[in-house]
Amino acid sequence: MEKWDVMIIGSGPGGLSAGLCLAREGLKTLILEQHYVPGGWCHSFYLKGQRFSPGVHYVGRIDKGRSTADLFEGLGIANDLVFFRQNKYGFEHAYIGNEKVDIAAGFDMMYAGLVRRFPKERKRLKKYLDLAQKVDQEIDMLPTLPTWKRWEYLTIPYRFRHLLAFGFLSLKQVVRMFIKDPLLRDVLCAQCGDHGLPPYKASFLMHCALLGHYNNGGYYPMGGGSGVAKAMTKAIKKHGGELRVESGVKKILLNEEKKAIGVELYNGERIEATTIISNADLHKTYNEMIGPQHLSKKLNRKLGRTKYSVSCLLFFVTVDMDVRKHGIDSGNIWMTEDIDINKQYKKLEKVDLLSPEGFPQLFISCSTLKDPVSYNGRYHNFELVALIDNTLFDQFKEKEKYQTEEYIVYKKSITEKFMKNLEKVLPGVREHIVQAELGTPKTNEFYTNATKGSIYGIEKNLRQLLFPFSAKSEIGNLFLCGASISAQGLSSACNSGVNVAATILGTTRDELLKPRDEQNIRIYDAEDEKEWPAWIYQKIKDKNNHLKLSEKKINEKTLSGSA
Repeated sequence: MEKWDVMIIGSGPGGLSAGLCLAREGLKTLILEQHYVPGGWCHSFYLKGQRFSPGVHYVGRIDKGRSTADLFEGLGIANDLVFFRQNKYGFEHAYIGNEKVDIAAGFDMMYAGLVRRFPKERKRLKKYLDLAQKVDQEIDMLPTLPTWKRWEYLTIPYRFRHLLAFGFLSLKQVVRMFIKDPLLRDVLCAQCGDHGLPPYKASFLMHCALLGHYNNGGYYPMGGGSGVAKAMTKAIKKHGGELRVESGVKKILLNEEKKAIGVELYNGERIEATTIISNADLHKTYNEMIGPQHLSKKLNRKLGRTKYSVSCLLFFVTVDMDVRKHGIDSGNIWMTEDIDINKQYKKLEKVDLLSPEGFPQLFISCSTLKDPVSYNGRYHNFELVALIDNTLFDQFKEKEKYQTEEYIVYKKSITEKFMKNLEKVLPGVREHIVQAELGTPKTNEFYTNATKGSIYGIEKNLRQLLFPFSAKSEIGNLFLCGASISAQGLSSACNSGVNVAATILGTTRDELLKPRDEQNIRIYDAEDEKEWPAWIYQKIKDKNNHLKLSEKKINEKTLSGSA
């Protein structure tokens, strides 16, 4: 068998960041990916030349000196990254019934914008946003606890007073304590889709962390999610690491002492490693690759109680129309059928996928306005996401045989539901559809190998947040990283990889992410063409010329065939 120092199962952002840190420290590192492209939920794909990114729709804290920027600089990939700042006056748009409310970047701008719309809530909104900022600041202090002197622990009730008082409540409970206007309540809860949970289930503590993450607004990577994945794979190869695609792991091999010593691939190949990191989810790692018989009763009980996050339906659309005339910009749209977002989420949990109505709640993103380099001057790409319970596709359990007539009927019905929602944003869009493709939980499972097509690993409910799984497995030589042992999102997954690498190397996260003055992320405003450098205009021009050339060839073939 081949022998490696470290072998990583899965090339999601957690696996890639771990592999990069370890390869950079001189360890012989191999990353195995079951899909034909790396990246996990960070990958992108093309349909007839148009790029879509199913998992990355925006990232926060990209500004110089902020945590995500520090992360990418410390990994040594910042110079290979370009991000576009979304509309700062509305990086999120809440479409609730017939109402449209913008959520601006930064607590101050957010407050100013919402007060103009809800003047009677001025004082209550100020108290709520002040509380959210304080809880977020206290969350940021938690990692410093191990370095405190013993007497300093006596100050915990004071230093963390806001977190202790409100951190164990749901988002719905806290919003209702402060806000009276039903519409404003829904606006403040609009982003809870980022948790994969409705407000009555979402943790207020996690929501404060989310608000802090997007305090300066949202940013979109040039190239979509694959822009980040490509930067990391490039760096991994530069430091001697290797990444193999179409290399699904069937089994983690254990010795008599129940220590991981290697893996067996689905093609029968066996590869040996001193240390193994799984970036797959908990069920795939423990129940399928290892087997319950090799685990302790305590771990099996915990795995049995573990709940996985929602799955989703993804609708990818290319349109031939001027979408800005309909108010579309680089900001995300959170669409809710009517006021009372909790009620709409409950409808979504039991949604009838064969009914003709649209979805009661969903997310809409126009990637060609978020990433101007991807725009060819004519076609715009949209990604629509509807969160659904991961059991709604249980009737298609056979992984290799789910493309049945019943499944095709489901897809046609779901496509029509998405179109109903899209028409509310873009009236008359049906006449301008260039292409449309649907992804289901089965699609997610096939391409990301996620249990039941879950999108955030395990569900981020309060119990599972307070009692997380450890990155260090009870199986010797086996470690874990990714969304199942961290918060959701690109930066959290990357940080989980850095943390597990630090554990293996016997060092700290700060040591692995030392500041690098020569590393800088290039950031441009997606809404301000005046600040774009010449190379962006050239790329857009090249895409436009390529489109015209392709259409000319098609027309020539058509005319030739007619003749």
